[in-house]
Amino acid sequence: MTNLSANRLRLYDQRYFEPLKPDIENVASLPSLLRAFEEATGWSLKYCPGSKPIDPAEYAWSAPANPGVGETLGHVQLSPVRSASAAPPGPLCRLVAAIDGLLAELLTTQQALSEREAELAAAIPVVIRSDERIHLARRLRAVLRGGAEAVGCHAAALYLLDEATTTLKLRCSWGLPRDRLTLPPRPLRGALADLEAMLGHAVVLEDTTLFQQWNPPEDFPSAACVPVATPTNILGTLWVFCNSRRDFNDRETNVLEMVAGRLASDLEREILVHEGAKAAQIKRQLDAAERIQRHQQPSVPPMIRGWDFAGWVYQSGGVGGSFFDWFSIPRNSVTFALGDVAGTPLEAAIIAAGLRASLRSHGQYHRNASRLLTQVNLTLWTGSAGDQSAALACGYIDAVSDRIRLASAGRIGLILARSDGWESLAAQAPALGHSPETVYRQTQFRLQPGDTLFCYGDGLRGAIKGGSDAQREAWLAQWLAARRNLTAKGIATAARAEIAEQPPEPHQGIAILVLKRTKP
Repeated sequence: MTNLSANRLRLYDQRYFEPLKPDIENVASLPSLLRAFEEATGWSLKYCPGSKPIDPAEYAWSAPANPGVGETLGHVQLSPVRSASAAPPGPLCRLVAAIDGLLAELLTTQQALSEREAELAAAIPVVIRSDERIHLARRLRAVLRGGAEAVGCHAAALYLLDEATTTLKLRCSWGLPRDRLTLPPRPLRGALADLEAMLGHAVVLEDTTLFQQWNPPEDFPSAACVPVATPTNILGTLWVFCNSRRDFNDRETNVLEMVAGRLASDLEREILVHEGAKAAQIKRQLDAAERIQRHQQPSVPPMIRGWDFAGWVYQSGGVGGSFFDWFSIPRNSVTFALGDVAGTPLEAAIIAAGLRASLRSHGQYHRNASRLLTQVNLTLWTGSAGDQSAALACGYIDAVSDRIRLASAGRIGLILARSDGWESLAAQAPALGHSPETVYRQTQFRLQPGDTLFCYGDGLRGAIKGGSDAQREAWLAQWLAARRNLTAKGIATAARAEIAEQPPEPHQGIAILVLKRTKP
């Protein structure tokens, strides 16, 4: 018969170590303080870590602060050196309570420093995450302890490079005094063992007294150093130290390399989690900006008899600098505009919002399209550092006389389609924001019933593949002439369907504006 118990598969689940407790031994000045206190007062002062004093019969005081784990840091116990029945005087009790408070603050600071250094190791801001089951400092410390004990060492330390790759800073340790975290970073220059490890080699120092030129960071009889790196980045080094002279065989160095890989993966995970949370926050902000920009586009055409308005905008990045606009002004007139701002999507969207606001503001008192364009250009130029540029066409519609006053700047396409042909109204004028002294020319014309003014930005021109700008404009004019019988909204919808078959370039916005004269 087969012995099932001998062949039974045993599973080992990974267990994390208990949360870090304050280590009173890391307070190097405490022994001398206790001795001086006993010599000065004749009373013995002891510090007992934990939530309960060792002997409740003795006088004890609880620490007034805790590290955030819901337990007291410990107690101070005061007892007479000679007479066990004597009671401590009140001033002495108050002095002990003050010393107790100082110790509690010092231990709390050391523990907070340990956690913050671990967070800085992953280059993430210091934040409170209530849903984090195990703090990063505890995870790193647990990995260091497990790796050191696996190879029979008594201490381990994780050193990470700074952004300039000139120094190595201790970010987490096990078996070393906690005050090592307060030491300044080690210069990378001269750290031969760390440099050799970062080249991909495990460095073993069997007797550190014989290899001082390798510049180990701690004074131990023997040590080993391996690189901490991801497939693409070198993060730093892992050191393990032993209290006796010894060698490290291939198996032990392989274990250390696996521990270093675990440390690198934990750090990379924290970075990715932080970046993912940051990206989600940015995405929510972009979605809100996209919604606001979409709602700013006019949806109800002006109520002017004999005129039909329509427009459409496509932003390839969700937000962008392409827009159209119209708004009513006194004396039965309407101002219309189509703009295309250069730049990255978010940058262009911000500039476009200011450009629309400037256009609406100056359009209330100007009645000349060239003056309006000149004033908008001056506002854009004076409000920027000279790095903002935009193409814009704007004009006025006088519903009484059926006259249009139009001016344009930059690469804005303007096609006037009539029953007997078409005409290009695009002007060769610099874009907005290039110079405060640019003068723009106004064009005046009338639309007859059935005539259509088609305005478009450079994005639509780029969506038409092949040919020169003149050939693309001619193709658009023929396309528009074939749809003269459609309404303004129908023409905009047909252009949208046409663009869907010929997608524009990445991060290229498209805006079109259609003005059509109908029968009065």
